Amino acid sequence: MEENEQHKSSGLMSSGESRPPNPFAAEYRQCLSTDREAAPSKRSLVRHPSLMKTKVSEVSSEPEPFTEDCKSEFLPNLRSGACADIGFRSSMEDAYLCVDNFLPNSGPKNHIDGPSGFYGVFDGHGGKHAADFACHHLPKFIVEDESFPSDIERIVASAFWQTDNAFAEACSLDANLASGTTALAALVIGRLLLVANAGDCRAVLCRRGKAIEMSRDHKPTHSKEKKRIEASGGYVYDGYLNGLLNVARALGDWHMEGMKVRDGGPLSAEPELMTRNLTEEDEFLIMGCDGIWDVFRSQNAVDFARRRLQEHNDPARCSKDLVDEALKRKSGDNLAVVVVCFQQQPPPNLVAPRSRVHRSFSAEGLRELQSFLDSLSK
Repeated sequence: MEENEQHKSSGLMSSGESRPPNPFAAEYRQCLSTDREAAPSKRSLVRHPSLMKTKVSEVSSEPEPFTEDCKSEFLPNLRSGACADIGFRSSMEDAYLCVDNFLPNSGPKNHIDGPSGFYGVFDGHGGKHAADFACHHLPKFIVEDESFPSDIERIVASAFWQTDNAFAEACSLDANLASGTTALAALVIGRLLLVANAGDCRAVLCRRGKAIEMSRDHKPTHSKEKKRIEASGGYVYDGYLNGLLNVARALGDWHMEGMKVRDGGPLSAEPELMTRNLTEEDEFLIMGCDGIWDVFRSQNAVDFARRRLQEHNDPARCSKDLVDEALKRKSGDNLAVVVVCFQQQPPPNLVAPRSRVHRSFSAEGLRELQSFLDSLSK
């Protein structure tokens, strides 16, 4: 895997600052940027007790094992691109990672017949160090597990915990690293798509023009999160966890009193997992920080990205288009977007049957209205 790492000066760590090392710097294509820039794209882990309640939400009815996934007639052809922008903030705390070939030199234990990709978006808060650390170390913990990729759900959940605790150790050695980050990761193994989320970044799959949310925003006001927080000794005040954080799950933040302890706490690093077997109807995946979803609804983002991909069929340009549009819509946060295409061809035109009733709304407008109505019922 070729390295294509680009660091911009403003808002990012200078060489003189304390910074966690990047063990995969020579292997992964990575971009952490404050300016608008599109980027083309063995040991056993012991599961911590706090992960024993991890629930894997199976979107597909019966997920198949990896050996059977590759027997499907459809295998995705991975192409990705990403873009980040400092937005209207004074510093840049987002990070992302695009790896279209996650296992190019894998041994017989983790050999797969088909594509393998890893993609991540990390939205830092209180500093950029946690986002950088998670971006560098989360994929490392995944790929180094000797069971990978056969026990993928356990491995990914464990990797989140491993990353969180490794960062706690790093902070104990250097207090200047203290910060936190949300983490959204997507793996493609054969035709299996797995999305792991801890925080309020979001992944949305486009299946023949329809938006399918592959993650849930972990806000403290969400009923399930609020119950978990209160059961862990925390509270929600004015929409904030313990009156301090507007996310219910994140990596890091070990320096914040009352947030985390080694065996749990109100702020959880446990990811929620969703899986889906990709088909020829699956066109692309959008992964974005909350600054994107502050001004885009899921279906609106899919419609917008789909039109752009039909025009130029370039995921890197598409990610930049999304960031530019979010800036036009006055998003007030840092912005980071990853777009992963599953096919070589651009999304096809969808021919809708001619309606006998005159409509004043476009098809896209109706989908956006339906998405809004659906959100009110959640």
